[in-house]
Amino acid sequence: MSRDTERRRPAPRPGYVAAACVFAAGMMGTTLPTPLYGLYRHQIGFSELIVTVVFAVYAVGVITALLVAGDFSDLLGRRPVLLAALGLAALSAVCFLCEAGLPLLYVGRVLSGFSAGLLSGTGTAAVLELASPERRTRAGLAATAANMGGLGLGPLVSGALAQYTPWPLKLPFLVHLALLAAAAVVTVLLPETVRGSGPRPPLRPQGMKVPPEVRGVFAPCALAAFAGFSLLGLFTAVAPAFLGQTLGEHNLAAVGAVVFSVFCASTGGQLLQGRVGTRRALPLGCLVLVAGLVLVGISLLLESLPVLLLGAVTGGAGQGMAFRAGLTAVSSAAPETHRGATISAFFVVAYVGISVPVVGIGALAVALGVRDAGVVFAGCATLLVAGVGTVLWRRPAPDS
Repeated sequence: MSRDTERRRPAPRPGYVAAACVFAAGMMGTTLPTPLYGLYRHQIGFSELIVTVVFAVYAVGVITALLVAGDFSDLLGRRPVLLAALGLAALSAVCFLCEAGLPLLYVGRVLSGFSAGLLSGTGTAAVLELASPERRTRAGLAATAANMGGLGLGPLVSGALAQYTPWPLKLPFLVHLALLAAAAVVTVLLPETVRGSGPRPPLRPQGMKVPPEVRGVFAPCALAAFAGFSLLGLFTAVAPAFLGQTLGEHNLAAVGAVVFSVFCASTGGQLLQGRVGTRRALPLGCLVLVAGLVLVGISLLLESLPVLLLGAVTGGAGQGMAFRAGLTAVSSAAPETHRGATISAFFVVAYVGISVPVVGIGALAVALGVRDAGVVFAGCATLLVAGVGTVLWRRPAPDS
């Protein structure tokens, strides 16, 4: 090949690893405020119930975006929707930077929810589609690891910055804005994987759209996601209160590290799923998740931080195993033209699980206190996950 030909060859464009980094950077902002809720409570003055409502407002934003725009990337392309999601994440960060009371906290969380809703389906589909067929398994891991890794990095980074640097309520969001700017540049360079054929259909709210051929796989996988995300909601929304009021841990970096451990363990559980297989990973993940929830309840009764950490790691591993198995099965079974919409529907069920139980904890905390509310939640969630695991054991999803 001549040198002229080599010079004319286009430079290689970013692939699925770059798309996974964009996905992680966007998701990072959704959990960035977690270690900061205690500072906001001191500055503004509100109850633990309001903390969970602020968190639930975010989840409502996620679900709304998934229901309204879950299939937009199938029609418009992955790249435009990714850029829109990054823009919404940047607007959310600006709201927190300008925060002067609860209204901007609510607006910032809603915008963050819209961003996460767009990213959940579109980011996953983009990562999978940018991988070559022989690397599809790695891409599936990269997508779910980017999701969980981004969610885990948020509290880890903001907790460290808030504890050890000036401007604890400003610097985390300035750092995130810089990461979002870099992610936007990478997104512009990503190849577009959606090719239009013929006139584009009008954009309409999709609601919950699951193709008929996917429904048999979708139901058990979505149940497992619901159960696992309820544990993530527990740690993301009220872990600072548990650690501060029940266990006496007020170091914000430590709070962020505890929350990070859940998501880090989730990524480890996803790695294990590849060896176990989808059929076994779903019920086995629920079994491990039950063990984690029991440990969380015991840690609150004993007021033991080491036991809480053990419960976080155990429960996170079970959640990750079941989550990756479910996402892999659903995305593999979905037809290409509806993959983004199907994945979005999967995340709708998951985010119902991450939001509704958490508001219940906030209400119980007002009546019973944080410790007893956590114990009640752990007991109820254990029963729920045990029931889901039993269903999945009797009616296993097919291996993909």
